[in-house]
Amino acid sequence: MFFYYLMPVIFILGILGIAFEDVIKVNKAATAVGMSILLWLIFLLNAEHFFIINPPQHINEFISAFPEIASMPLHELSFQFLELKLIRGIGDVATTLFFVLGSMAIIDIVDSHGGFEVLSSSIKANRQRKLLCILSIITFFMSILLGNLATVIVMISIARKLIPERTARLVFSCMIIIASNAGGSCSPIGDVTTLLLWTGGNISALHQISTLILPSLAMLFVPMTLAIFMIPKEAVVTPDETKLLLQSGINPTTRKAVLWIGLGSLAMVPILQTLIQLPPFMGVLLGLVLLWIITDRKYADSQDETLQNLRVQRSFSRLDISTIFFFLGILMSVQALIVTGQLGILATFLSKTFTNETYIAIVLGILSSFLDNVALVSATMGMYPLQETGVFAADSTFWTLMAYCAVCGGGILIIGSAAGVTVMGMEKISFGYYRKRFTPLVLLGFFAGLLVYL
Repeated sequence: MFFYYLMPVIFILGILGIAFEDVIKVNKAATAVGMSILLWLIFLLNAEHFFIINPPQHINEFISAFPEIASMPLHELSFQFLELKLIRGIGDVATTLFFVLGSMAIIDIVDSHGGFEVLSSSIKANRQRKLLCILSIITFFMSILLGNLATVIVMISIARKLIPERTARLVFSCMIIIASNAGGSCSPIGDVTTLLLWTGGNISALHQISTLILPSLAMLFVPMTLAIFMIPKEAVVTPDETKLLLQSGINPTTRKAVLWIGLGSLAMVPILQTLIQLPPFMGVLLGLVLLWIITDRKYADSQDETLQNLRVQRSFSRLDISTIFFFLGILMSVQALIVTGQLGILATFLSKTFTNETYIAIVLGILSSFLDNVALVSATMGMYPLQETGVFAADSTFWTLMAYCAVCGGGILIIGSAAGVTVMGMEKISFGYYRKRFTPLVLLGFFAGLLVYL
């Protein structure tokens, strides 16, 4: 029993370690990976005991799928189950990691070719306050079409061109996180959680867009209106021309081709997933392969070291691998809590504590600010099966609010969403900076959106 309750304690301490990275002077990736190892180690050393006091909810399915092991002693059975869940957990997490890695590589290739100059040069704003509004609105609608994760990678790259000074850019980066989550919440392909709800039949695309577009806009405009005052009124936009000069030797046709192939491959991910069920990470890697072939063919015979740096294999050395390890640690930690039944117990507790389904959705949304929202939504879908009519029917208030709360609630803290974690790694934003300056703004926007919906 002691080890069972030790697991959530370790998880909470790990989250606090990540939150106070600047205080303890330990990289958040190391904390996250170490936390995941500890959680799985506890399960490994006490696998049999976990089965006795709290059998995982999937144990009966496991035995029925492999009847030949049903007669095994409990000790061996528990280790067989642990091994299967560990392998499957790594597989599920790997799809997310390869998606992030592929997206980051594509964006780096487009950026190194000066592709974003085409987009950034079309944005006309002399003042930073005006630019903040423009970038936030563009981010919102791009998230509806591309998904929030791919969108933040693109928009941060554009923000770096227009606001090269990092201190000023932090406000823009945080608003990009908020805007991407707001836009992602009203689109079936805007976030992994909304994709789960859509493909699971819990919510239809038309219903989600039509009912959540106004709440999502409220979630965008309330924080954006307040964030404007963080920027001095006289602050001007000073685009960085340095990279453009360095990239002046690149053929303009090649630059545009790389841009549209890169962004097109990201845009095609949800389409391919919908039409032919191609996993999102494979869609991203397909785009990366196309860019790989093009750059290899283009620069293979060149002796110019600058052009050689534009090839895909050189791009990998510039990626922030610590962000990938951070994702690995967080997602594998959540997998350990799922397998041992911790999140299932949480869902049961919520259903007993809150009789109103609206309150359950709101609480889960707030919890998603520091727990993985994908895991929470998956656990919720398992706890509340679809009904033909009633509270948990398709397109009901509960599932509609889950789409909004799980995505927008993830923005309350910077570690609560994939978009936030990605930007945190790209811009080295501290947990404390976001919590002090933007968490209150996101909470106001979150509840403003709820009021608009209700």
